[in-house]
Amino acid sequence: MTEPSTTRAGTDPAPTPAPDRRRPVVAALMLGMGLAAIDGTIVSTAVPQIVGDLGGLSVFSWLFSGYLLAVTVTLPVYGKLSDTFGRKPVLVAGVVLFLVGSLLCAAAWDMASLIAFRVVQGLGGGALQGTVQTIAADLYPLKERPKIQAKLSSVWAASAVAGPAAGGLLAGYADWRWIFLINLPVGLVALWLICRYLVEPGRAGVHAGAGARKTEPRARVRIDWAGALCVFATGALLLTALVQGGVAWPWLSAPSLGLLGGAAVLGAVTVLVERRAADPIIPGWVWRRRTIAAVNLALGALGLLMVAPTVFLPTYAQSVLGLGPIAAGFVLSVMTLSWPVSAALSNRVYTRIGFRLTAILGMSGALLVLLAFPLLPFPGEPWQPALLMLLLGAALGLFQLPLVVGVQSTVPYEERGTTTASVLFCRQVGQSVGAAVFGAVANGVLAARLGGDGDLDALARSLDSPESLPPATTDTLRRAVDAAVDYVYLGAAGAAALALLALLTLAPRRFPVLGEGTGRED
Repeated sequence: MTEPSTTRAGTDPAPTPAPDRRRPVVAALMLGMGLAAIDGTIVSTAVPQIVGDLGGLSVFSWLFSGYLLAVTVTLPVYGKLSDTFGRKPVLVAGVVLFLVGSLLCAAAWDMASLIAFRVVQGLGGGALQGTVQTIAADLYPLKERPKIQAKLSSVWAASAVAGPAAGGLLAGYADWRWIFLINLPVGLVALWLICRYLVEPGRAGVHAGAGARKTEPRARVRIDWAGALCVFATGALLLTALVQGGVAWPWLSAPSLGLLGGAAVLGAVTVLVERRAADPIIPGWVWRRRTIAAVNLALGALGLLMVAPTVFLPTYAQSVLGLGPIAAGFVLSVMTLSWPVSAALSNRVYTRIGFRLTAILGMSGALLVLLAFPLLPFPGEPWQPALLMLLLGAALGLFQLPLVVGVQSTVPYEERGTTTASVLFCRQVGQSVGAAVFGAVANGVLAARLGGDGDLDALARSLDSPESLPPATTDTLRRAVDAAVDYVYLGAAGAAALALLALLTLAPRRFPVLGEGTGRED
């Protein structure tokens, strides 16, 4: 018997709405997720125009780092708020905050103000990412849940392809400020649909057609604001150290050591505060329950390994294969095309063999693909890494969705927001750690190959104009980049092995799924 038929009795506090009320809510969720998904890719292509207008070349990376920090450190807070006060008010607040940040970004007068307003956007983006995923699990029963998750995955895929093109067009033919202004009509439509059609249990009942029922409102509880502040401060220091270490300052410099030390101290304080809190932001059961802990670690490892294709593959495609930016983007985008297709079909696998085995199968395939990348010939043909990325997307779609659906199905309604946020938080932290670790690995390999200090970004820029370099020098530099990216992919394979280890040693053979129940895994 597999997980989808392994249930425990009880009363489901979140009855499924009727399909006619789900459709506009799903549309709102896709629009909201689209705002968060396209934000990073659409801004990246307009950086030259933004810097040319506002200046601040030395700090422009904080346009992305500031947004990432705000999203990551607020995920646990929003998850707890959505469990306490409901999904709708948190999602509405997130959309409003994101739109206010977008409007402020469009009105920015210098780089410092733009970075500050990007942080405001990120505060809204944290609510969008976590709450949208939680509502998606609320809307659909277990058997139908892959449908909505596949739709959300397709939003990310479309954003990865369309974002750079849209950003380049707006920056080149209009003005870079339209990159932020375009969020306003999309967000307002999403906001109207949410306010009009999303009705939560425990507030005004649920329109679920025949058999609809109302539940008693949950008692309001006090929010652990001290814990929220500690989580926010700890995450901010840790992620700042990881994002800026080795870039803005050396790893063993005073700023890096000070930030990492401060994060360690605040982490200890956070643990003490959360243990004393009556209703903590990050409750202990998130790590005491084997299923949630295993999924958190596995998706943290997924975030770690995703740095290899998303960050280093475009550099490889341009510097080693000699492709232009658009063609290099296509090599990566094929992964985002196969991922949602695989995710949509994954329910046919996990209903037969279970969530855990399906995820193990997917990550085993990903491990083989990552190990195959260093075996590609030099310089090779573009279709070769593109084929590997197509296979990688299919494997990871088979890995991630069963774990997300599975872990959401092991907790009742009032714990789903916290659980979903913990999963997304671990993946975001994994990406930040991966960017720092693999960046150091790549630069270390370059230093060993070329002598002196290695800087992959600087080397990639020099290879943008190979005609200015002697052919022998160009070949040496390309081989060095090839070797650096090969080692990064080997590191990503190590992260895949860690994900498999977490599932094999910590995850139960069958996830303790709640059918119509509210039981829990203790």
